[in-house]
Order: sequence, then C-alpha cells, then structure tokens
Amino acid sequence: MFRDTSMDYYPKEEVKALWNANMSFTDEQLLAMDEVEFRARVRERSHHTLEIQVYQAAYRHKTISETQADTTKRLLRIWRERGLPEDAPEYKYASFLLDAAEKLTRGEDVDLTPYKPTHVTKEMEDAFFTIVKERRSVREFTDEDVPDEILDKVLEAGLWAAHGCNVQSIRYLIVKEKDHPGLFKGSDVPGGPIHLVICQDMRCYRANCFTPLRNRLLDAGAAGQNIVLAAHAAGLEGVWLTFPNQAFVDRLKETFNIPEEVRLVTYVDVGWGDQTPYPPLRWNVKDTILHRD
Repeated sequence: MFRDTSMDYYPKEEVKALWNANMSFTDEQLLAMDEVEFRARVRERSHHTLEIQVYQAAYRHKTISETQADTTKRLLRIWRERGLPEDAPEYKYASFLLDAAEKLTRGEDVDLTPYKPTHVTKEMEDAFFTIVKERRSVREFTDEDVPDEILDKVLEAGLWAAHGCNVQSIRYLIVKEKDHPGLFKGSDVPGGPIHLVICQDMRCYRANCFTPLRNRLLDAGAAGQNIVLAAHAAGLEGVWLTFPNQAFVDRLKETFNIPEEVRLVTYVDVGWGDQTPYPPLRWNVKDTILHRD
C-alpha cells in the first residue's frame, strides 16, 4: 500500500516532549547558540507567541495580557547582548510587534492601515494572470548576459514566498555555466546559462524542529514558484529542474564548499529565452474538483 511519508506527524506525546526541550533555553544557552538558529528562533517565537495574538486583538479591538510579549522581549534582550545588528529585519519585525503589544495592553488601537497592500487594479490582475498562464519551460537561450540586479530581483521574489512558521530557511547558489562549464551536466533536460539553486539552511528548522517534512519541502517549492514567475515577469525565461541523484548534489556542495547544515533542494535555470513553446494545455477547473460545497 502506498504511504506518503512526507505527511507523517509526530505522536502527541513526542510533540510535547520536543516542544518542552525546544523552548526551555537558559539565557546562557541562547547567548551561545548558533547565530542562524538563534535568529530563526526570534522569527518563529515572535510569530507564534506575539504576531498572531497582536493581529487578532487589533482586529477585535481587544486588549492583550501584559505578559504576552515576554518571550519576544527576552529574545530581543539577548539579541542586544549578543551584539547583533538592530537594523536586521527580524529585530525590526519583533520591535514593531512589541510596540503594537504595548498599545494593546493599554487598551489603545493599533493602526495597521499604513501596511495595507496596494489596491489591485483590473490591469494588475490581468497582468498577473497573463504572467501565470504565459510562463513556459524554456530550454534555449541567447548569449546575452543577465545583469545581477535582475537576478537579485528574481531571487528576492523567492524570499517573499510563504514560509512555514516564519523560520525563513531559503538560501541560494547562483552559478553561471560559462564560469563552471559542465558542472551541471547530468540533468535530464538541457539547462540554461544561469543555474539558480534553491537551498535551505536546516538550522532554521531547529526553531520548530517537529515541522513535518512536507512543510519543509513546501517552503522550497513556494520559493521556486515565485522565482519562475518573477523570472518571466522580469523578461527572462527558464526551466525548473531537479537533481537526478545524490552524486550531483555532492558535486555542487564540494565545489562551493557548502556546509553540512545546508540542503540543496531544487534549481531553476534562467536566461534570455530564445524559444517559444506551445502552451501545454490544462484541464478545465471543473474537471479537477473532487468536492465542492
């Protein structure tokens, strides 16, 4: 019988034990903790113990407990003791939540309107669905170089993908074929002039160590989907590929001296496209729905 092991969950009693072990750190342990893991814990704990509660209370115009922000306050105190930069994104994110929590504790409203998303016009909606439907897997490219600023914009889109528990594990390798000819040889399809390898720093998942395997893979998949769409939106074309075997992955890790904690998950090849594939047509939505209320 088929069993999807990526869907497995820890038993409840194991979750409780892991949770207690995962959250009961002394100040000394937090000060000595690997920086990548510590920063992930700041993001994850601020999300689970404060962000959700702040937004819920703000929406319902309710107060929150004076102790609700204690975990985040403690982590930011440790952050400062470690001498980490206070202009880092997680510090600013957690500080915003603390300010909001203080207002809610005093019974004040929190104004979130400055962060309201841009109104989506009909033109923006049409452009989005055009990008989604006209993106293709392209395997032929021109010799024109792709500026780094365009690649950075595409990779930034990957970082803005949904990411479970806000641990933000995504990392990248940017490899140009002309600089490393043949390094990616062995893939099942022709690749492009630039290989964008999507990696994950697994130390981030220590912040929530019982995250199901499927969630971790979905984190990388969400980044990959944003990347292929952003590449098309930026005028590039590309193809989403996978590693054919572990030897391929090991070759890349050895070449670029990638630490053991970083997992190479998948990669997208991009460049200036020189091919126009016929659109691989899709089923009608109604034919794919297994249940609808």
